[in-house]
Amino acid sequence: MRSTSYAMFGFCLLAWTTAWAQEPTSSADAASPGTSESPATTERPALPERSVNEALALEQRLDKREQQTLQAKDESFLALWLPANVGEPSGAVILLPGDVENADGAAAAGPLRRKLPDAGWHSLSLTLPDPDGDPLPLRSAAADNTPSEGTPAADTSTTSTSGAAPAEPQPTTTEISPEQRRQAHSERVMARIDAAIAFASQQQAKEIVLLGHGSGAYWAARYLSEHKPDNIHNLLIVAAEVPAGFAPPLDELVPQLPVATGDFYYKDQASDRNAALKRLQASKRAKLPTYIQVAMKALPGNLDVQEEQLYRRLRGWLKLHIHAAG
Repeated sequence: MRSTSYAMFGFCLLAWTTAWAQEPTSSADAASPGTSESPATTERPALPERSVNEALALEQRLDKREQQTLQAKDESFLALWLPANVGEPSGAVILLPGDVENADGAAAAGPLRRKLPDAGWHSLSLTLPDPDGDPLPLRSAAADNTPSEGTPAADTSTTSTSGAAPAEPQPTTTEISPEQRRQAHSERVMARIDAAIAFASQQQAKEIVLLGHGSGAYWAARYLSEHKPDNIHNLLIVAAEVPAGFAPPLDELVPQLPVATGDFYYKDQASDRNAALKRLQASKRAKLPTYIQVAMKALPGNLDVQEEQLYRRLRGWLKLHIHAAG
């Protein structure tokens, strides 16, 4: 009986030892670098631009008949169109909002685009890209040297069998300099103004006026300076400012423009007064008879009155000082 017990104990011990010896092998096989799958690396999707989000919100909120999707090179953007409320429209006013505004911004673009049709003008208000929006990444030599479909890849069997760590992937983009970012942004803005002018021309507008508010005034003036379109003879700038990092200043840009210019500014801030004075002095040196400057008083406590004041001043300029083609 005792020998039988010893035999049973020995058999159990042998079976347990064999099973224990096999476990590390299974674990080792599971952890083998040749058979394990590395977790997939996930990249965070790029956040859309602020202007894109605001355009989507406008599409949900505004009448579909006001919305126009225009094409600027390889990207589309939202513009808001309202026809003139008269039988014989005077033309079209293209509104360029500032950096922190959208096409229906409360500071200027929204109220003006709704009021101008009552003065006999079509209004077309644009969505401009974010000033810090990412342009397309630049290709580097590493990306160009990537093997094509017809090129065999290098033999990696030696690396796999030796257990050496795989080489780090080479970056496929190069860092974009501030100057390249500014250039990319400028090209996007100019392309959108091009698209807006083309749309206004398709509506048979007799006159096309560019109206820029804030940094939009800079882009309107710069567009006219660089592109010199034959069908635009009038420029309106309101509370003009130069976007950060860009040049030249407006007192150098505006006097060079061969168009009738209405310069509307708020005289409450010393910096605004000084900038307006420089533009006025530059226009006198250039002997510009069609440059007119109008000072206004800001009314932050009564925005409705401030909006009406601006609209009336602009309407008066459009009646008295518009420079007709030919």
